[in-house]
Amino acid sequence: MSELIDRIRKGIKHSKIIHSNSYNPWYNLALEEYLLNNTKRNEVILYLWQNENTVVIGRNQNAWKECDCKLLEKDEGRLARRLSGGGAVYHDLGNLNFTFIMDKKLYDIHTQLKVILNAVRDSDIEAEFSGRNDLVVSKKKFSGNAFYYSTQAAYHHGTILIDTDFKNMVKYLQVSKEKIKSKGIESVKSRVINLKELNPELSIEKMKKELEKYFADLYQINPDREIIAPDQNEKVSKLKDKYSAWEWRYGKAPDFDIKYKKRFEWGDINLGLSLQKGIIKDAKIYSDAMNADLIEDIADNLSGEQFKICSIEKSIRQVKHEKKDLIIIDDLIDWLKNKRI
Repeated sequence: MSELIDRIRKGIKHSKIIHSNSYNPWYNLALEEYLLNNTKRNEVILYLWQNENTVVIGRNQNAWKECDCKLLEKDEGRLARRLSGGGAVYHDLGNLNFTFIMDKKLYDIHTQLKVILNAVRDSDIEAEFSGRNDLVVSKKKFSGNAFYYSTQAAYHHGTILIDTDFKNMVKYLQVSKEKIKSKGIESVKSRVINLKELNPELSIEKMKKELEKYFADLYQINPDREIIAPDQNEKVSKLKDKYSAWEWRYGKAPDFDIKYKKRFEWGDINLGLSLQKGIIKDAKIYSDAMNADLIEDIADNLSGEQFKICSIEKSIRQVKHEKKDLIIIDDLIDWLKNKRI
């Protein structure tokens, strides 16, 4: 670990801490993507932001199944869809969002998580990393994390529950019974915790300062600090149009001829297929799997294939994937073989 962090420190030439003073999720996600697209070589950025009364879903999730969209809109809340995979989360002003954005060669999940864990532990709260993407205290989650990679840069973002309204979280999020059962819990509310319950002196502003401190300390940098207001940048405004668009947030929900559903250890899968004369005309996969690109590529590859397991298996195996994602490929193929296609 020490050798790795030393290598990362030596590689850093530029560093920033960015604060958004907007509580609009479409703007904040647009700014996040803009920062990713404009990351310099050898640069690391810590981006801190908050959303007001918002449900954010993963890139491949079905909005209507993850959120009570009508109730959220009735309460003047906002639905947003992010670039990264993973599951749906609720944001309010009792929650702080962080994003580490950097040159891909400086990216290391354990180093980034250490910034968060050190900041939380400095408030006398013994936190740890658990499962595929959670930070927990006494097995209760206070932070969910997700990841996205572009050609040259990458980001790792997540939540920190300080004083979130869990009543609203439960009201708007529609977590499947299979997911709750698989985690061995009784309800969403029973598996999350606000850090303020453990340290009443903790606040959003205090956590921001702790994150800034440990970001600078761990990477041994003196970052530039900037507060960015909405509409300062025309390119961010254009990206905001994408994030606020109905098509991006909800997407099409066609009537499929065949629907398959299963929960794996790595996430939920809802596969819909439209057939025409034995050919897969359209395929859609809704999933909270962390690798959003892989799930999209699998669905795209299925379109145009014969509805036969040999053709489907060949199509799925042709999808470009990393070694760590082979379990997803194998699980999907074994599952579909058992469907006797």
